[in-house]
Amino acid sequence: MKKNSNKALTLTFALFFILLITAFSSFGYAKEEQAVRMIPQNFSKLSESVIPGVVNISAVKIIKGKSPVSKHYFFNGPFDKNDPMNEFFEKFFGEQNQKERKETSLGSGFIIDKEGYIVTNNHVIQNADEIKVKIQDGKELEAEIVGRDPETDLALIKVKTNEKLNAIKIGDSDQLKVGEWVIAIGSPFGLEHTVTAGIVSAKGRVIGSGPYDDFIQTDASINFGNSGGPLINMNGEVIGINTAIIAGGNGIGFAIPMNLAGDIIRQLKEHGEYARGWLGVQIQNLTEELAEYKGLKDTKGVLIGKVFPGDPADKAGIKANDIIVQADGKKIETSRELSATIAGIKAGKSVDITVLRNGVKKIFTVKIAKRESEKLSSSEYKEKEAETDELGISVADITPEIMEKTGITDKEGVIIINMDPDKKGSEAGLAKFDIIKEINRKIIKSKTDYKAAIKKTKAGETIKFYIKRADRGYMVVKLIK
Repeated sequence: MKKNSNKALTLTFALFFILLITAFSSFGYAKEEQAVRMIPQNFSKLSESVIPGVVNISAVKIIKGKSPVSKHYFFNGPFDKNDPMNEFFEKFFGEQNQKERKETSLGSGFIIDKEGYIVTNNHVIQNADEIKVKIQDGKELEAEIVGRDPETDLALIKVKTNEKLNAIKIGDSDQLKVGEWVIAIGSPFGLEHTVTAGIVSAKGRVIGSGPYDDFIQTDASINFGNSGGPLINMNGEVIGINTAIIAGGNGIGFAIPMNLAGDIIRQLKEHGEYARGWLGVQIQNLTEELAEYKGLKDTKGVLIGKVFPGDPADKAGIKANDIIVQADGKKIETSRELSATIAGIKAGKSVDITVLRNGVKKIFTVKIAKRESEKLSSSEYKEKEAETDELGISVADITPEIMEKTGITDKEGVIIINMDPDKKGSEAGLAKFDIIKEINRKIIKSKTDYKAAIKKTKAGETIKFYIKRADRGYMVVKLIK
């Protein structure tokens, strides 16, 4: 009897465990099935709700002057320049060459309100003499440029019509997550209202198109003619403006986030331009070598390579070699963060800028100005070959003549005017036209200072050059003497 009871108890426990495992398995399958259901079965309803707000843009530019077919294509002889027949051909073909011709670029855009304002890319309508917008019902409407922002490749145009226009809802691109489904709508190769789907591959991409790069990367197909079209989330909201592709990069497209574009579009609508804040400095990111040289624990912060005389930073007392770590209450770790922060500050507003100067924190109150244009200049400088020293380096004092020829504005330091490619200086990474500011933390103001610093260093010791390079900013180059 006891044996039967034990067997019954064992069977009960076994049955309980089987039921428990089955329940967990079912729960797992349910979760998996739920995850699978997150993949849209189709995008039909979503597309239908958004397409009425997407437009096809045709920008026409009138070219005056030579036609694409030149007389020189046909007539490269037998007449020489003195032949009387040339007068005939010059007159006949010359008149043809002066005929106007039209160049047309295609793109996309989307309606943001019922007043007829349309967002697109600047490169779609730039230099256009005539802009036509085709809406969903096939009607073509003439459009005018309201404002452009070449820095972010954004433009706002407007059509005049009595028809009711369908505006697309604007979404919050900051809430977008990598892996989310999105659709791109536009007119690739002139094929209107083409819908492609994909996911968000990455956020905050920098592709080298400008100082304000902050792109959404997607694998939704974007092709020629998609530019300016909307990137839509699953709620039917615009969260990006399709802008760029990488040549030969299948499944790699880039869109401007709507949260970045929003303020720009508002200002374009109100003022016809986007007024960015201007600090008046040339900046660069910190490298590990620079951070070590400056005695910093990490590379967080932005090094000032140059302060433009008379501009806001200069007036406030900020100097070259200061390291900006905070601006307008925001921590600054990269030059991109600083550029975006300053650009978003209205001209005339005073903000606090925190810098590290020789390891000491200093706070300056700066009145931000309106950014006009880059004040950087560069030109090629050529100097007669000069004899190099034991490191393969030849330097010169910075004179007004050298400044004029090179376009540099640095008055302190010495400039490298010749390098021996087979000696230590070149092998370590020094280059012609580098400006040597310090050697082993000793300030170099002249050729005499340079020679003394090199002579002071013994064979086998490390020499640290603190230099400024035209296309890179400040750098530290090390070599063993």
